Amino acid sequence: MARLLNGLRVVLIGLMIALGLFAVGFVAFANTIDTARTDPARKADGIVVLTGGTARIEAGVDLLSRSHAKRLLISGVNRSTTREELRRLFPKGGALFRCCIDLGRRALNTTGNAIETQNWAQAKNFTSLIVVTSSYHMPRTMVELRRAMPGIELIPHAVEPNKMSLKAWWTDSNSARLLFVEYVKYLPALARSRAERLAGVRGDVATFGAAAEHP
Repeated sequence: MARLLNGLRVVLIGLMIALGLFAVGFVAFANTIDTARTDPARKADGIVVLTGGTARIEAGVDLLSRSHAKRLLISGVNRSTTREELRRLFPKGGALFRCCIDLGRRALNTTGNAIETQNWAQAKNFTSLIVVTSSYHMPRTMVELRRAMPGIELIPHAVEPNKMSLKAWWTDSNSARLLFVEYVKYLPALARSRAERLAGVRGDVATFGAAAEHP
């Protein structure tokens, strides 16, 4: 009995330590979300926007209209969404939707976005990309993109959702919940990337994702 109790005590202590580290890691993650925007003078070969909110696409179209890059990829576009519908939603794009904006429709999740972006950048011979997504989603996005494209320069351009407060996230249950869910998704992506790096394996993924995800 004593041996059993000692074993349970060790397991309990281990769980408490793991939960403590998880909590500390989450707070650090939430407090270090980068809200950096692209320098007005910064240029790149291409821009990629990961779908998940109209503010992201609007920011990407704005960057393209101000000649920050040659072309824009909107990755993860719903297959039922037409180019004309996007033109109406984002009139600032105007003729850019006809000449310089590509729609990626195969990605179902962030890993799929990375593969879709990799294929696009490779086809266009691009070596630098401005990455546009929500600020809370940027850490996982950069991990997945670097995993898929280790040789391409990635420049983050974070978009903060209107209904989210990063400065005082702990005072808003919706912001805290969103950050927590993203942290839970971020950890395995980071672990997978580091494991592959240690093993010297390049992060190619053969699938665009089997299940839909809403980053």
